[in-house]
Amino acid sequence: MRFRWHEAARLYGPDGAETGPVSAEIAPDGPLLAIPEAPGPEAIAMAMAAAAMGRGFCLHPAGRAPDGPGVPETLECLSSGSTGAPKRVVRQQASWLASHRVNADLFGVGPGDACAALGAASHSLTLYAAVEALCLGADMHLLGGLRPDRQAARLAEAGVTVLNATPTQLRMLAEAGGVLPALRLVLIGGGALDAATRGAVGAMAPNARIRVYYGASETSFIALSDEESPEGSVGRPYPGVEIAVREASGAARPEGETGEIWVRSPYLFERYAGGDAGDTRWDRDWLTVGEMGRMDNGQLYLAGRRSRMFTVADRNLFPEALESLILALPGVARAAVLPAPDRARGQVPVALVQGGPGSDAIRAACREAMGAELAPRRVVELADWPLLPSGKTDLQALERYL
Repeated sequence: MRFRWHEAARLYGPDGAETGPVSAEIAPDGPLLAIPEAPGPEAIAMAMAAAAMGRGFCLHPAGRAPDGPGVPETLECLSSGSTGAPKRVVRQQASWLASHRVNADLFGVGPGDACAALGAASHSLTLYAAVEALCLGADMHLLGGLRPDRQAARLAEAGVTVLNATPTQLRMLAEAGGVLPALRLVLIGGGALDAATRGAVGAMAPNARIRVYYGASETSFIALSDEESPEGSVGRPYPGVEIAVREASGAARPEGETGEIWVRSPYLFERYAGGDAGDTRWDRDWLTVGEMGRMDNGQLYLAGRRSRMFTVADRNLFPEALESLILALPGVARAAVLPAPDRARGQVPVALVQGGPGSDAIRAACREAMGAELAPRRVVELADWPLLPSGKTDLQALERYL
């Protein structure tokens, strides 16, 4: 199974110029076709042309040649790289086509829709959104590389109806101001959606349904939340997905207890193209990316990444819990919590924030919610926030800053 450009679909770049299907001769055999990610529309058009010929392809910031022989009807894209260097993720095109059909049923994406994404073409969220729109017959607007205010202007001018974005990208878009009444659906992935950002998106897109999905470049969709999802939940399993929560030994955890999240579905990736697998592990046809959480009454709740967890005075702390708490405070635009060495406790949390009520108020709120021991020992306020091309916080840059 391979991607095919629907006759009704149109592809547009940040400047509004249309890019049509590529007619260049592409041999069906050979290694993965290496495609530079910029300009984005040309990269996506070349990727669709390669797919039509049954050729595997990869998008890379520099068009880097892939390792080893190519496999027909595959694709390679980059993970977000939020906790390390981006990984080169290889998957079958059929794994994305399976969810295209599901999303067409769930969200009605197809001819007549104008879709958009805000990130670089090589990253999985943007590449997926572009390929899905073109396969389903919707128009696609690639707005990566524009300032948020210019992205907002292009969304309005193009009458975009479906927007794919990360929470960070949406915060920046909302901060740029403006209302986008044409939006009917905002699909959010790549991170937790805090209440303040949800409110800002609701004000910016008053006619849109806001749907948040949980997943990873390696897994694609895992869970999907809606207006009825309980607070703190990332939703129920996405159609076709099985979720298991396990102990380190591999045994199943009881309902409501935290363990490692394992997934089985038709949407999983195949392998990495070189590099360290990190927390990602396979157990036959089950996969984990090292995320911890629990299932409760059919809903999935996340605790955080195993690789980010650290110990404070013999107590395990998932920094994501503190980050969510801080992001809920008035005026906080961005937040990250990192460990710092401490002679008495081994490690202590340090919060880095952009905006908000000030360090004393932030520490007081964390002490009230988490206890004095797990509250940040200090709060560092930053005017400039480092972001990855995927739109996520660059945690490694913040670690270097500390």
